[in-house]
Amino acid sequence: MTPVRPVWRDSLRLRLLVGTLMWASVAVLVAGWGLARLFHEHVERQFHVELSAHLDQLAAQLEVDATGRAALRMALGDPRFARPYSGLYWQIDDLTAEGRGLLRSRSLWDVVLFVPGDELVDGEVHVHRVEGPDGEPLRMIERVLRPAATPDAPLRLIVAANAAFVDAPVMRLNRLLAVALALLVLGLAFAVVVQVGLGLRPLQRLREALAAVRDGRSAAIDGRYPVEIQPLVDEFNAVLARNAELVSRARTQAGNLAHAVKTPLTVLANAADTADGGLARLVREQVGLARTQVDYHLARSRAAAAVGVPGQRTPMRPVLEGLQRLMAKVYAERDLRLQLLACSDSLAFRGEAQDLQEMLGNLLDNACKWAKTRVELSASEHGGQLQVCIDDDGPGLPAAVREAVFGRGVRLDEQVDGSGLGLAIVRDLARLYGGEVVLEPSPSGGVRALLRLPLAP
Repeated sequence: MTPVRPVWRDSLRLRLLVGTLMWASVAVLVAGWGLARLFHEHVERQFHVELSAHLDQLAAQLEVDATGRAALRMALGDPRFARPYSGLYWQIDDLTAEGRGLLRSRSLWDVVLFVPGDELVDGEVHVHRVEGPDGEPLRMIERVLRPAATPDAPLRLIVAANAAFVDAPVMRLNRLLAVALALLVLGLAFAVVVQVGLGLRPLQRLREALAAVRDGRSAAIDGRYPVEIQPLVDEFNAVLARNAELVSRARTQAGNLAHAVKTPLTVLANAADTADGGLARLVREQVGLARTQVDYHLARSRAAAAVGVPGQRTPMRPVLEGLQRLMAKVYAERDLRLQLLACSDSLAFRGEAQDLQEMLGNLLDNACKWAKTRVELSASEHGGQLQVCIDDDGPGLPAAVREAVFGRGVRLDEQVDGSGLGLAIVRDLARLYGGEVVLEPSPSGGVRALLRLPLAP
């Protein structure tokens, strides 16, 4: 079972979009995480500095008398220490008597902070997370102080603050940062889409130019392209020019070969016409066969050289009108009525004008030979192809022989002029272009020839 390829792997546009947006998103996420982390560390550092300043102030205002009675000389400067449950607290514990809450800030009201019982070295500062009033989380720092009056009775100095003082600004910044980064990602996505669109626009122009060459609206890719694409355009135009040169050379060689072969055949035919006897008749027959084969193979080889050449486009109406006028002159003595019923001006054959004229000329000539009074032409689009319909009011063809008439040299009536080569050439040329020709009964009573060929957009 063939594995299914992801859609983005088959599209340069999607590859560029997915790759750029993926890396841009990763870069924005990493940058956002880094900014949030830096801000969080900054707020924590400032918070710790503020608590340390309060702790130093608490130690500076503390005095202990000779009896071991502790008191503050003056209240600490921050008014939040005096407001109950304000979120900023201090507390002094007596470590020798295990007296928690020896002194407390008014903001603690009737609550005593319980601190982990870790060992503290003199002057060392510890940081803890504890539970405060109403279960609020606190960030706390502590230090042991030995008063000069009572060095054997150390005191624990504690300053704590609500963790929301750190978490709230961090959360606000994270929300603002998330919104800003989301807008940045959207802006980058829009910029990437625009940039990829502008970057790939020359490829769109190149595709349109190639379509114009394919449809015959241009013989080469026109315009200037970016330096990354221009060498490809130049090489492609060189290939087109080389291909056109080869086709022209092939046609010239085919014409030269036809002239070189037909001249001796004409000499032989003229010589045979001036003589009598079996040998003269044999020469005339063989010269006629040789001419038939030469005409057939030269026509086929010339068409094969031109089939598939890009840039070919032949409008239908001028060709049909030209053949209509030509056949009217050729069969003027029979007073045939040749009528072009329908053909849009936009209809065009994707191929050589000479090949189209040869196919339509043979079919129209054959219809005029057998028609009684009129021949009708029409061209239209059918199933994505160009379809030409030629009807005559002649005697018609039995179903059993409709396929046989496409054989080389086949003539249904020896009294009608022709080599029997026309329908064979028409079928071979149509097949070379990927089309077909079929014969059907005509509503006029004769034969309807349907020629289907590739349609030029």
